[in-house]
Amino acid sequence: MCKECYSEDARITPLLNARECLEQHEQYVCSTCGRCICIAKDQNRGLYRWNFPFKTLSIAKLYLRAAEVASNKCCTIYEVKNHKSNRISYKIFADQWIAEEYINKNTTKTIVPVYKNEAFQTFDKHQIRMLTKTEVTKYLEEKHSR
Repeated sequence: MCKECYSEDARITPLLNARECLEQHEQYVCSTCGRCICIAKDQNRGLYRWNFPFKTLSIAKLYLRAAEVASNKCCTIYEVKNHKSNRISYKIFADQWIAEEYINKNTTKTIVPVYKNEAFQTFDKHQIRMLTKTEVTKYLEEKHSR
């Protein structure tokens, strides 16, 4: 597992619409393994990709490093249960009070913390930037050859 971005696969992200994401969104580029993680804000909602709910804990962990870098601290992944639909999802919060505010606005849901790193680490050589077309092509080739 990468000590910086917590992934066992250096080319696993982006998961959906990979080319579009790599070409059009700012990426956190892991200085240890080179994995790219979308760190862009959604222009319509003003939220980072990591603010949205994820289907599984393992998918949420793939975006945890982007959340921590954007927040400059350890973040927590919470399991979110919707009592109306019994649907479970996973959501990353930078602070406990933000998680509590979320639950107060969503009274049909409960949240339980399920994952948090021990301490926030900085890595000086990481980059947050747009990728070049050549980098996108190479990244996708490597992703598909695994």
